Amino acid sequence: MARVVFTPNIQRHVACPEAEAAGATVREVLDAVFASNPLARSYVLDDQSALRRHMTIFIDGVMIRDRKGLGDTVGENATIYVFQALSGG
Repeated sequence: MARVVFTPNIQRHVACPEAEAAGATVREVLDAVFASNPLARSYVLDDQSALRRHMTIFIDGVMIRDRKGLGDTVGENATIYVFQALSGG
């Protein structure tokens, strides 16, 4: 199972503890995690179920390419990190 880690800056806004879920793609893994946490889903994904513009996801240190379909492949023992982009000066 893949491990999904939400960074602390996301957790300031919505509870989303680290989780493990099965799936062959980012979409499948996140769907499994968000099944029990719809508030986190709406914070990370938009109304079209694509990754929100201010979010980014890495799989084992590599940024995903498919922000709309979330079809990037996830290995069985992968770690998925969900980040919120920060800005400022």
